[in-house]
Amino acid sequence: MGKRKREYADALKEARKSEYFAKLRNVPTSPRKMRLVVDMVRGQEVFKALGILKFSNKEASNRVEKLLRSAIANWEQKNERKAEAGELYVSTIFVDEAPMLKRLRPAPQGRGYRIRKRSNHVTLFVDTINNDKA
Repeated sequence: MGKRKREYADALKEARKSEYFAKLRNVPTSPRKMRLVVDMVRGQEVFKALGILKFSNKEASNRVEKLLRSAIANWEQKNERKAEAGELYVSTIFVDEAPMLKRLRPAPQGRGYRIRKRSNHVTLFVDTINNDKA
């Protein structure tokens, strides 16, 4: 690794120390269905977002709820204290497409219909409300 590349990597590593996030990878639901759930909690206060996800009828909301709890735990571990109500919010959350499984379904007259089993990656960042205002 060259000097410039190492310096850039170290700068990125330092910047990541002040960010609190969690990733959920290779979730076997389509990105479109996951984005419907993610849009409900974007920008919300953390404990309000947990309530929204808890009472949502969507199947993907269970996975996002677990991911949000993981991000909160990461914040608590880095700051060595418990999160209080009104302190944290979901600053950034996005869904990316993951590798797709391609299958063939038998069809009439010797043909085959393609089935694309989609999956996704979810990344969630939490931040303190005071940090955003400063």
